[in-house]
Amino acid sequence: MSTSLTTSSGSTSATGASAVDIEPGLIPESPTDKERRRIRTPLWRSLLTGSGLVGSVLVLGIAALALLAPLLTSYGPDQQIDGAYLLPPGADHWFGTDDLNRDVATRVLYGIRVDLLIIFIAVPIGALLGTAIGVLTVSHPISDVIAQRTFDVILAFPALVLGIALTAVLSPGATTIGIVIVLAEIPIFGRLARTSVLRVRELPYVEAARVSGARNSYVLRRHVLPNSIESLGVQFALSLSLAVFVEGALSFLGIGVTPPTPSLGGILSSGNSYLETNPWFSVAPLIVITALVLGFYLISQSISRSRRQ
Repeated sequence: MSTSLTTSSGSTSATGASAVDIEPGLIPESPTDKERRRIRTPLWRSLLTGSGLVGSVLVLGIAALALLAPLLTSYGPDQQIDGAYLLPPGADHWFGTDDLNRDVATRVLYGIRVDLLIIFIAVPIGALLGTAIGVLTVSHPISDVIAQRTFDVILAFPALVLGIALTAVLSPGATTIGIVIVLAEIPIFGRLARTSVLRVRELPYVEAARVSGARNSYVLRRHVLPNSIESLGVQFALSLSLAVFVEGALSFLGIGVTPPTPSLGGILSSGNSYLETNPWFSVAPLIVITALVLGFYLISQSISRSRRQ
């Protein structure tokens, strides 16, 4: 006797069991599909609306000014102009000149280049190293304990204190600032990645993948990392904001980028002695630092809100 497949019309299977109708809308999607849609669409869309758009405009606008610096000014960052000692803002000098007869606006534009170069190299390196350490050590108890205790030691020192300590060993400069930022970011991203691994590996569909014979590398690539992209993206934008502040603070203290190379913190420090008589000296770098920190912060908040939607 031939048997028929179960259909929604009420026919029975060969075993005599009643047919069960499953509406298409009730079939659960695979976790991977939901993760992929939740990660890709809102993450990029969040940068084009609300605070994400404001932050993106601020950061991209400042970066564009830095790239176009040779076209926006006819002076060099270290060029001394005859008879231009502490001139007030005007048509020829948008933010006046400094105590060495240099155009402040020009130095700020080139200082943005230096600052962005440092943070866009240091923060990704710290993020990659921290994420790799957090993901690779969590499955090995001994290495995990060593990594976490090392993170505790690093986190015990604020970035500024860590910078002062490293300056005592290394000479001040952009490289030292980069090392400080990298060391400060490694434990942050390491613990964030570790937390994501611990959370995801206990989910039912991950356990099912393991039971079915999936390798750890496949589970990591297919489930753990996609689930961590959004939280890592939020922290990355926030770390860029903090890195701008760290670079500015270290340069302001005189242990950052060494003169005559322009940096925002260094220019701000130079104008500190003239706040009462020539306040415009410090206005330009202060505005740019504030705008960069605010821009990256707004981007991080926009991504964070998109995760909760």
